[in-house]
Amino acid sequence: MPGKRKVKRRSECPLNASVEMLGDRWSLLIIRDMMLRGFRTYKQFLECYEGIATNILADRLHKLVAYGIITCEPDPSDGRKVIYTLLPKGIDLAPVLTEMVLWASAHEETGSQPLVRQMKEDKEKFLSGIRKRWADATKQKLKG
Repeated sequence: MPGKRKVKRRSECPLNASVEMLGDRWSLLIIRDMMLRGFRTYKQFLECYEGIATNILADRLHKLVAYGIITCEPDPSDGRKVIYTLLPKGIDLAPVLTEMVLWASAHEETGSQPLVRQMKEDKEKFLSGIRKRWADATKQKLKG
């Protein structure tokens, strides 16, 4: 693909590439919080209930930006702050994360049952809602 950076990987396996980009829980939880909770700031991510350490959060955000999954820009209302936004590559993870949630809920005791029920009842409608919220936020940002 034109414009893609060549990244040194352990192998050419597509699953390996996925694991190298997203293979830790924090990256997936950051993406979850952006998709489902609308988180956009360092402070919001830091306050997630899983309790991420500041150094790990900074590292994962940096990696997600480097892989083109999210972007960061100065907050227009306060240039000292940064706003993180999912890029198309990041929003394309919605079906993957949905399947992971459904898989875990089928095999483990988990919370978020209303969310799981919503996913099970109409997965396409759920994913469409995520994409619409993302598209609306992107349009709003462009108007901003």
